[in-house]
Amino acid sequence: MKRDGASVAMKNCAWGSIVVLLSVFATGATPQQQPVPSPLGWAFPARDQVPKSLRAEEPGPLQVPGSAKSYTQAQIDDPLSAPDWFPDEHSAMPQVVAHGNGKDVRACATCHLASGMGHPESAIVNGFGVSYFLRQMADMKSGDRKTGGIMDTIAKAASAEDAEQAAAYFSSLKPFPYIKVVETETVEKSYVERGGMRLRLPGGGTEPLGKRIIVLPENEERIMRRDPHGSVTTAYVPIGSLARGKDLATTGGSGKTLACAICHGPALQGIGDVPRIAGLQPIYIFRQLYSFQNNTRAGSSAALMKPPVATLSEDDMIAIAAYVGSLAP
Repeated sequence: MKRDGASVAMKNCAWGSIVVLLSVFATGATPQQQPVPSPLGWAFPARDQVPKSLRAEEPGPLQVPGSAKSYTQAQIDDPLSAPDWFPDEHSAMPQVVAHGNGKDVRACATCHLASGMGHPESAIVNGFGVSYFLRQMADMKSGDRKTGGIMDTIAKAASAEDAEQAAAYFSSLKPFPYIKVVETETVEKSYVERGGMRLRLPGGGTEPLGKRIIVLPENEERIMRRDPHGSVTTAYVPIGSLARGKDLATTGGSGKTLACAICHGPALQGIGDVPRIAGLQPIYIFRQLYSFQNNTRAGSSAALMKPPVATLSEDDMIAIAAYVGSLAP
């Protein structure tokens, strides 16, 4: 694009930075956190203060369906050695993806999985272009993007070679559907376990969903074992979110914001260096919109997002997140 059209591009492509990866390298046992008001604890999960884990950990080697591999729970939780249940499904993982750098850069696949599909507390990182991936790492390294969590340390400690190898690996992987979006008025009571994973509260019953997005795993055992085949989650969203979100995302909601397709394409699968947003975790998309609006994201990419999020309410952001997350990746 010619430079004399830059101002037009900035306006029209403001949605181009909606998917700025909160977590490019794995966060291990520490979830992404930001200093947010307590009512938004549902969006920025931190482990609940319970006397001990409410899950009974099984001793000895563990397995998952369809895999010949086995790991102990300690091995699964090791931030410097990610479990790889299905090594035949991807190319060899680079050192940084499988093991980090042995100290302050943790294994990317610990949280994002060898598949790159991640979990609700982290992010989906596969299928994005190398240049986009590297731009996010550079922004975090410079401090333009502050996560408030372990990624601030990891990004600064990661070498250029680490970033390049991770970008090449994850960009080669294909995303696949494993997120369900369901509208509801009530949701099972839950709590946040180690690593930021939200699980059902044993014997907890149900509670009003209210103005939240609550993501629960389909199979708690498999998701806690970091099984990419068993990490399907359901995002519970308020009634009416999908229709409202579709209106905002496709038309701009009568001038309230910009239509996502302007930059991300009609199917929101991305165009060129503009990232795809369809099929990402709704709770992740909400975090991005909230962070742009509340200035916990800075830098040139964040500046493009300021106008379209300026007048969005939290309900609007929940609705957009629900609709975009419900689409095929």
